[in-house]
Amino acid sequence: MEETGNMTRGTFILLGFPSCRPLQILLFFIFFLAYILTIMEHLFVIVILWTNSRLHKPMYFFLGHLSFLELWYTTVTIPKLLSVLLVESGQISLPACMSQLFFFISLVCTECVLLAVMAFDRFVAICKPMHYITIMRWRLCFILVSGSWLTGFLISFIKVYYIARLKFCHSGVINHFFCDISPLLNMSCTDIKVTELVDFILALIILLLPLLLTVISYVCILITIIQMPTSSGRYKAFSTCASHLTVVIIFYTATLFMYARPSRAQALNYTKFVSVIYTVITPFLNPIIYCLRNKDVKHAIFKLFQPKNMAHGQFFPGS
Repeated sequence: MEETGNMTRGTFILLGFPSCRPLQILLFFIFFLAYILTIMEHLFVIVILWTNSRLHKPMYFFLGHLSFLELWYTTVTIPKLLSVLLVESGQISLPACMSQLFFFISLVCTECVLLAVMAFDRFVAICKPMHYITIMRWRLCFILVSGSWLTGFLISFIKVYYIARLKFCHSGVINHFFCDISPLLNMSCTDIKVTELVDFILALIILLLPLLLTVISYVCILITIIQMPTSSGRYKAFSTCASHLTVVIIFYTATLFMYARPSRAQALNYTKFVSVIYTVITPFLNPIIYCLRNKDVKHAIFKLFQPKNMAHGQFFPGS
């Protein structure tokens, strides 16, 4: 196995959150509970959207893909973190590290595009309601979703291709809880100017272009809502996109801070904790946000758990 500097070329060590053993056990149970609840939430949302015919609409088609994406999003990072916390063995091979990095970047980039697609859907629904059915046909929905996934995986492939060509030295310890771009670039003992430039440009493209489209969509939505004659109409229109807007704000606040600047310039100990926001907290909160702020989803959940006799208005036998 090739030796590079002070480390074995084929192995890294994920540092995780170094602390005393009792605190690591506590963190393990916190992240484990968050992971299990997140998986259950997203599976529940997918089942609700799949089984309820009233939710077979473009808006919920995109929401289902978002839940499916975030289900894997957390699975790419948290299980390895749990093993680091529990058995204190953060060893990860170079191929496994590159694979984790590839899928993580793919899912992040896909979510950027998918959130822009969902904003476009809300723009058509509110600004062009009479043409919604003719514009948002299922064929277009499939094209938009497929384009989101393909774009995410293409961007990730280019990024990881350049990173995988680097040689890594120093101690081999990754000061993070998963293989991310910034700590890997900090471990490189070869020239990273081209890799860092490619990463920075692609990060700007995949973050700022979807964000720009999302902002334009919401500016048009806001103008349309302001021009509505009744307050009830304005409230109803805004409520249909409030949950999505909340998710967009949370997602981009963290990701722009993390990736829209040269990766090697980041303070790793600080950004490691920021990473928890978009890898653990955001996927946990998103299903709750959508369920609490969306009347159709809340109605579907209520209907799922409502006794059949109550659903038909039969509160007493023989009534």
